[in-house]
Amino acid sequence: MRKDKKQDLPSGGNYKLKASDRVFSVFNYLIFGIFTLICIYPFYYMIINTISSNELSAAGLVNFLPKGIHFENYKALMSLNGLGSAALVSIGKTVIGTVTTVLATAFLGYMFTQERMWKRKFWYRFVVVIMYFNAGLIPMFITMKTLGLTNTFWVYILPCIVQPFNIILVKTYIESLPKSLQEAAEIDGAGVFRRFWQIVLPVCTPILATVAIFAAVGQWNNYQDTLIYITDQKLYSLQYLLYTYINQASSLAAMVKNTGIQGLNAATLATQQTPTSIQMTVSVVVVLPILCIYPMFQRFFVKGIMIGSVKG
Repeated sequence: MRKDKKQDLPSGGNYKLKASDRVFSVFNYLIFGIFTLICIYPFYYMIINTISSNELSAAGLVNFLPKGIHFENYKALMSLNGLGSAALVSIGKTVIGTVTTVLATAFLGYMFTQERMWKRKFWYRFVVVIMYFNAGLIPMFITMKTLGLTNTFWVYILPCIVQPFNIILVKTYIESLPKSLQEAAEIDGAGVFRRFWQIVLPVCTPILATVAIFAAVGQWNNYQDTLIYITDQKLYSLQYLLYTYINQASSLAAMVKNTGIQGLNAATLATQQTPTSIQMTVSVVVVLPILCIYPMFQRFFVKGIMIGSVKG
């Protein structure tokens, strides 16, 4: 009988890396470590400046470690009038807007894969075209006003439901799934809506999580809708309220500086509000919720983009 040749692997499962492999690994870790620090440092810089002495922060002396730690900036921000209702509006429009966008995107992406859909190619091309062209700000405002959506909560939701780019991602993802799944359900008597809810929707979790991230970030960071369509203070979003607070704080800080107020002690100067401290604190408050939510969807995000971007 023919004897098998012994493998050229060391016994015990130990494998000795070559010098070139070690250099390559060290180089990779170094490069990615530098990129990681570059991405993390801006957020770290904002946080340490919000809890440091406002006087030192305004002078640009807080770069790596906090100095004169205090939390007066957050206390001042939380005492802002209308902050609670504005936060509820932002949370509400983010949650409702994300859910409606995901459902509408999933259903339209699914319908555009159905060959029996009436004028399927025409409607799909129509959706793709509106991704590149829009009527503009003034016609959009007139449309919202004519529909009676100005100064209503639904002006945050309805215009953002249909997102052509997300529909393309979902459509491509569904086309990559085996057609036998839907065919078997159709043979068993399942209709269009039942196949969508029970067959297609459960297996589209990665791409729908990706769409949810896009929708949630867009809804949470958007303040222009409030600026354009809302005059009722009860419907102000958190981002718009903090935006106006930044402008007012900057004006007040400039007035204090021009008047030359004297006699402020070191402790007062350390906690006195400055444009820099307000901008940093507002930025942390706005960005922090997304930073907390994003890691939970990251694994779906990468998989959804990769599968949904390439057919087959």
